[in-house]
Amino acid sequence: MTATVANYCLLALGAAMAAGGWFWRKSVMIRFRADPSAKNKKARTWSTVLLAAGLWDFLVELLRLLFGEKKSEKFTVSIWAPRVQVGAVSLSTTVLVTWAVMGVLLILAVLFRLLVVPRMTDKPRGVQNVVELAVESVQKYTKTTAGDQGDVLPCYLFSIAAFMLGCAASELFGLRAPTSDITMTFSLALITFVMVNYYGIRRKGVKGRLKSMAQPTPVVFPIKVVSDLAVPVSLACRLFGNMLGGMIVMDLLYFALRNAAVGFPSVLGLYFNVFHPLIQIYIFITLTLTYINEAAE
Repeated sequence: MTATVANYCLLALGAAMAAGGWFWRKSVMIRFRADPSAKNKKARTWSTVLLAAGLWDFLVELLRLLFGEKKSEKFTVSIWAPRVQVGAVSLSTTVLVTWAVMGVLLILAVLFRLLVVPRMTDKPRGVQNVVELAVESVQKYTKTTAGDQGDVLPCYLFSIAAFMLGCAASELFGLRAPTSDITMTFSLALITFVMVNYYGIRRKGVKGRLKSMAQPTPVVFPIKVVSDLAVPVSLACRLFGNMLGGMIVMDLLYFALRNAAVGFPSVLGLYFNVFHPLIQIYIFITLTLTYINEAAE
């Protein structure tokens, strides 16, 4: 009974704070339009903080009263993605989410081809502007980092970036991102490893590629072989560790806040599910281009 009374008191307090913050901010905004001084600007900030804090407290207590206190559970993290039974086949959720991401990307590509490409003009505007800017940026960065390797490499990197971003966005829907699974990151790194050797052999030939690994002395040949074999392992572990770390931080936040996990996880989710993956995509692409440039130069 005491807990219920306390909850109702906190609910009323949150409502009072939100109402007070709203009326305070409304009056401050009227003064701020007439006099945008530092004093009124500070008052506007504090009134917004009071309004947000009141709304947060009100929502937390309302959810607690409606659904009860969330039971405390043991915090566990699994390196491997959970598996689900699909008929007689046991599939990893990584596979299912990957199929879903690829399906969405394919649908978007088809819609883009049918709805946007026919309307493209010599003078770009709207969506065409954004697409051309993205494509030109990838092509320019590829040429700057790895030289002129043809049009296939920028296409591959653009596809990888779109796929990795889609995988990261799946976390916004409560799913585990495929890039937080070592099997997925190793698959991506293995493709990079194949492309590194492909571009090296295409530029120098098989004999030239082997000869370049024995420079400046044949003594370093075994070392360079080991270094090349370490490339996919390094790329896979780096991407896996960073994406898994972001997932663990978000899970810890939900675990620690329990019923109070309203608002804050969404704000942090913008970093760990959008900004942080963009950094990892940039690093993965940059390292891929660097390795290709080293093999082809």
